[in-house]
Amino acid sequence: MLSESSSFLKGMMLGSIFCALITMLGHVRIGHENRMHHHEHHHLQAPNKEDILKISDDERMELSKSFRVYCIILVKPKDVSLWAAVKETWTKHCDKAEFFSSENVKVFESINMETDDMWIMMRKAYEYAFDKYKDQYNWFFLARPTTFAIIENLKYFLLKKDPSQPFYLGHTIKSGDLEYVSVEGGIVLSIGSMKRLNSLLGIPEKCPEQGGMIWKLSEDKQLAVCLKYAGVFAENAEDSEGKDVFNTKSVGLFIKEAMTNQPQQVVEGCCSDMAVTFNGLTPNQMHVMMYGVYRLRAFGHIFNDALVFLPPNGSDND
Repeated sequence: MLSESSSFLKGMMLGSIFCALITMLGHVRIGHENRMHHHEHHHLQAPNKEDILKISDDERMELSKSFRVYCIILVKPKDVSLWAAVKETWTKHCDKAEFFSSENVKVFESINMETDDMWIMMRKAYEYAFDKYKDQYNWFFLARPTTFAIIENLKYFLLKKDPSQPFYLGHTIKSGDLEYVSVEGGIVLSIGSMKRLNSLLGIPEKCPEQGGMIWKLSEDKQLAVCLKYAGVFAENAEDSEGKDVFNTKSVGLFIKEAMTNQPQQVVEGCCSDMAVTFNGLTPNQMHVMMYGVYRLRAFGHIFNDALVFLPPNGSDND
């Protein structure tokens, strides 16, 4: 009797594990069937500076005004010092930035998501942004409060990209059959992708609020699963030399690694000149980055950028 009971329990455990694996594979392989357009991951590069110089002054001014980036920052009460640093630094350069918090926090203005589940927070934030701003912004940038972003470099990178097309880009990572953009480096969606995502958020079979597995996928993987259903696939953003422009580490960590691995080429081996994001920063490091990127200037040196992105109206950015 004891032996039969033991065998039954073993069978139940093995059956549960098998079902979980089948469920996981079903989620990961989403989008391979009934796909209207075959679209494989590829590497997206920033525009060529020489091509930008060929654009007339009037066209450049029009381009600088047409790029509007809405920034979404997901925060929790424990992030209050980072929250303050992000608010005081790089988010001033977004055309509009809003903070989405897990609960109401009196010291800072935010949109209360009433949940600490990061995936539910993310999807609610995207739904809110689309419903309220779909006619005002053509690019949507989502980040954590540990991320520092250089919005002008993001706009330059997106310069020749059509926002009506389904772009989903940043720092890509491959996990099994699923390729996704890491939230640690920031996630960029075009209005074309936002439309497709919004059409799926109310369909649990394609974009569930809760994963159907024993173990839970991270929010950035969940997003990739939903977008894959809509035929939108992760794309890695790089400069003309193939260096990542969305980074999941801090500048300091990159330099330390370069000093160890490429001591003769520390600068060249570190980061892209057109970097858009760095991650893992403390509040003090945020302010140091702000100083280095926006305030420090070499006297007598004239910057000849091919294009100037004007600050949003009423902005107090640096």
